[in-house]
Amino acid sequence: MEREPAGTEEPGPPGRRRRREGRTRTVRSNLLPPPGAEDPAAGAAKGERRRRRGCPQHLADNRLKTTKYTLLSFLPKNLFEQFHRPANVYFVFIALLNFVPAVNAFQPGLALAPVLFILAITAFRDLWEDYSRHRSDHKINHLGCLVFSREEKKYVNRFWKEIHVGDFVRLRCNEIFPADILLLSSSDPDGLCHIETANLDGETNLKRRQVVRGFSELVSEFNPLTFTSVIECEKPNNDLSRFRGCIIHDNGKKAGLYKENLLLRGCTLRNTDAVVGIVIYAGHETKALLNNSGPRYKRSKLERQMNCDVLWCVLLLVCMSLFSAVGHGLWIWRYQEKKSLFYVPTSDGSSLSPVTAAVYSFLTMIIVLQVLIPISLYVSIEIVKACQVYFINQDVQLYDEETDSQLQCRALNITEDLGQIQYIFSDKTGTLTENKMVFRRCTVSGVEYSHDANEGLLRDVQWSTRLANSTGISFSGLLTGPCSFNSAPCLCLTF
Repeated sequence: MEREPAGTEEPGPPGRRRRREGRTRTVRSNLLPPPGAEDPAAGAAKGERRRRRGCPQHLADNRLKTTKYTLLSFLPKNLFEQFHRPANVYFVFIALLNFVPAVNAFQPGLALAPVLFILAITAFRDLWEDYSRHRSDHKINHLGCLVFSREEKKYVNRFWKEIHVGDFVRLRCNEIFPADILLLSSSDPDGLCHIETANLDGETNLKRRQVVRGFSELVSEFNPLTFTSVIECEKPNNDLSRFRGCIIHDNGKKAGLYKENLLLRGCTLRNTDAVVGIVIYAGHETKALLNNSGPRYKRSKLERQMNCDVLWCVLLLVCMSLFSAVGHGLWIWRYQEKKSLFYVPTSDGSSLSPVTAAVYSFLTMIIVLQVLIPISLYVSIEIVKACQVYFINQDVQLYDEETDSQLQCRALNITEDLGQIQYIFSDKTGTLTENKMVFRRCTVSGVEYSHDANEGLLRDVQWSTRLANSTGISFSGLLTGPCSFNSAPCLCLTF
């Protein structure tokens, strides 16, 4: 059963009402004095009532943070992600095994150097990628907008990160909404505004939003200082197509709140001079950011294939080492009394048992045969990836002079997947076609004016249509333009 809109009261036991109120959020204007500023006793009683009702006391600010690491969590978290690659686990195991005196086959420091080089290169690349996210967050957090100030009693410029729930924000045409805002006023006489949601769903078609019922009838300009109503709405959620709540006025009347009254963060105001609204959700409580799962460790198709190949190589290595260990154990067991020429006793002069000798032989053969998984291949791949990122960022053909911007490679560990398209999704044919109106002729004061070039084009189209009807051949399109052999226009029929 669908839950009733937040804020509606229905008869029932007090426990049921408390559970329902726990699923709602109460928003008040930040311009009003805090409860109890004039009457401490009344304020304490009201605060106690708000606490019992489950009203949140600590709301999220509007600061954006999409980085993955901090100074303390970078090293353990990055190593944990790198050890998801089986090759790194294998190389570290071989390097640590070299530190065991009984089975080492190479210098321990020499075997550890390439492993540390791979881990360091990958860590530096991930650190640079996370620093790029930090710079992007800093740029967004320091975007400006107009927020109503209680002290100055006017709209002042503030950063996005300084916006809180309950602030009144004024936005002008072509500006981006910094948070989820409840629309209270619009410059449109009908109380409407148009927004573009391309940043959320890719749709460039404008969507209409409406002022909350009861505020669109205001004759004078909306004054945030006179707003004393209380807003009750649902808790933050990631449903972009649903919003329920109500606004309670001082006289006790209620007005419903719906999706058409909410301006989502990331949308752009279009075809409207200005709008004013109150912030309902801010920061990571907005619907747009709740739909963002955050940064994740991406793996290219080449890396996934290499992980599978490494597992097969490890299985082959274990089989070869196991075969050698079993053979060595059988040799010691059978010829234990006869000392061979290549037999090396222990430091105290005693002989090893066949089982112990077989275990040592197994570990030694793993170190000796470790070249089955070439560590030089991984070193070369990391160096090539770093060079690819540099050349991609410095490519002159990918530079845009109008915006003075160059290509940014944000995922530094999947550069080899650049340009490899596996799937193409299309929702409708409207995204693949273009409707054009061709001017043919017009009549002004009885004088006819025609366009000869367009008339010729239309005659060609009619000719191709008659040809298709007579021969049964369907023509999917007709293209006109300069011919590849000369500059004269030519007609191309595509079947």
